[in-house]
Amino acid sequence: MSAPSILAVYAHPDDESLVAGGVLAKHAAAGARTAVVTATWAADSHRAAELADALTHLCAGKPRMLGYADLRVPDSAPGQPSFVDSPLDETVERLVAHVREFRPDLIVTHDAHGSSGHPDHIHTHRVALLAAHAAGIPGVFPQAGPPWQPRALYLSTHPESASSGLAGLVAGVGKRLHTVPDDLVTAAVDVRPWMDRKWAAIRAHRSETARSRSLPALLNGLSASEREAVLGTEHFIRRDLVSTHRDLPELTA
Repeated sequence: MSAPSILAVYAHPDDESLVAGGVLAKHAAAGARTAVVTATWAADSHRAAELADALTHLCAGKPRMLGYADLRVPDSAPGQPSFVDSPLDETVERLVAHVREFRPDLIVTHDAHGSSGHPDHIHTHRVALLAAHAAGIPGVFPQAGPPWQPRALYLSTHPESASSGLAGLVAGVGKRLHTVPDDLVTAAVDVRPWMDRKWAAIRAHRSETARSRSLPALLNGLSASEREAVLGTEHFIRRDLVSTHRDLPELTA
């Protein structure tokens, strides 16, 4: 059975590399089609250029930008509204167009906490859930292309029992990692064989690595073994989008 295709949907450039870079690299190495949609930042911004470099390391194609402004960085998309303040139907339709064009088996995105609680992360979760359902319904957003129903959503998350290293790292700069009970986690993917690609993708987000309080910068201060302990497993909550569990594709564990 071939590896399922993946469309990753995340709020900001670098989110894809931090929480799903290993899965994207692993599935691409197995011959699967992979792609990334990013909700915020303009396509002509420096962070979009960094994202393009990161996706090259992950073999995930070219950036797909929805083009909204980051809530905390208004000039990330000059002249455009913030993602969280934009009309919901508009944001969902834009994402539906990408889902129907790429036709993924699986969508990976933020969980309901958004890991850090960032409003853009949480809103991306909402929009991705709505778009994943709407994409398969004929007559909904007809201008967005022929219907296509992904088989499942995988929500990037952090289990309580395996997040102490990352939680401690971000706590050092006054931030909080939102975790979930272990029994909610349905997939724990060992991505250590793809750590070189994942770390190269994270480092490609150069402007983030240069910010002392950012997660890429904090990770850059660790040894390779310490980074592997924090980043070497990616966790997900699965949400099926079809009426039967038979023959549903799985993330490769």
